[in-house]
Amino acid sequence: MLVDQLGLDPGAGLQRLETDILHGATTLQPPRTVWTAGVRLGPRTTVELARTLALAGGDGLVHSRRDRLAAVQAAERTGDIALTARVIGAYDVPALWSRADDPEQSRAVVAAAERTLTALGTDGPAELRARLLATVAVESRSADLSTIERRRAGQAAHEAEALARELGDPALLVFALNGVFLQSFTQPGLAAARDVIGAEILALATRHELANFAVLGRLIRLQSASALGDLDTATAHAEAAEQLAASTEASLVPVLTAWFRARATAARSTELDGPAAATAAAHYRAAEDALAETAGMPGLHRGLFALALLGLRLLHGRPAPTDPALDWGPYRPWTHPLLLLARSRAEEARTALTTAPVPPLDHMQEALWCLTAHAAACLGEHPVAARAATALRAARTEHAGGASGMLTLGPVARYLAEAEACADKR
Repeated sequence: MLVDQLGLDPGAGLQRLETDILHGATTLQPPRTVWTAGVRLGPRTTVELARTLALAGGDGLVHSRRDRLAAVQAAERTGDIALTARVIGAYDVPALWSRADDPEQSRAVVAAAERTLTALGTDGPAELRARLLATVAVESRSADLSTIERRRAGQAAHEAEALARELGDPALLVFALNGVFLQSFTQPGLAAARDVIGAEILALATRHELANFAVLGRLIRLQSASALGDLDTATAHAEAAEQLAASTEASLVPVLTAWFRARATAARSTELDGPAAATAAAHYRAAEDALAETAGMPGLHRGLFALALLGLRLLHGRPAPTDPALDWGPYRPWTHPLLLLARSRAEEARTALTTAPVPPLDHMQEALWCLTAHAAACLGEHPVAARAATALRAARTEHAGGASGMLTLGPVARYLAEAEACADKR
């Protein structure tokens, strides 16, 4: 058109642009900037706003993670190592769940933190190093971490804790302890140890008026009491967390405590004068509906309702639910054998059981090992039953799934006994 209508030849720059457009070149995408109310923000202001947005929950959590990563990338582009360290470490948002909502974003933040730690060196400011190490520990919570990544995250958590204690900074220490908590799922049966961490976070946060971490401390202790089958203590922590949430505008807390109450109803449904199983199922459904309305937490949400219903049916000696609409999410490899058994497809169930991976080291590891144990006992798979029994012995006093504070499959001891009986028949 330029030649035919105007007699002009396009220059080299315009020709390159045409080629880029035709090939959808990534260079055409403008660099991401963060704007609020028409004002362009720097990385430090952006991350502070992202932190506030995350604490508000809901849709804000999705935008918060996006803007936080943009702020980190913008800070790195400046070449200012101290600025980058402060931007990365400023996002000290309490984290409760051991599975990441956005694994790619988490890995990007961890990589940036590690680069910045290297640039700071071991002689860098202790406060900045502690915050970077705590960030590595908190963000390294994807269920598919490699052994090396998991070892590094645990090391970072304890290094951050040691530095924070030396500095005597309570706000830094509760952040570091949050990382220690998220790296405390190294094997089944550690609910009591996590309760100790939750108790220290709660005591520090209460003493120094760190309300958001006080909520975290309560929820960790709720989970621990739930795992140990102490529903009265867990209920007390749930009520205290709800009171704190009312003053801190932590909208997610009532959603989580509703799940705990559904879990408690499920446990009581096995008692002689307890509620009906249908009542417990209805409570789980109401909790699921509330969680579904809360955006930004797929790491927590996916598969949770289906696993809760499966646990309820196992409590009452019934087969797994076979509703095709149920989303089993990340728990499918360990639930699938029982789903196949419920459909009378034993050989397929056997194949699914023997090829299932080892359960990830997260909140649900006891529950997934118990599902493995139960399926192995049903199918007479002695080697699998023996492996499950070995994994579960340290958790024999806990309740399967109780560590989540959101569901239960009943006492681990029941599944351990099944696994041991099956293994002994070899």
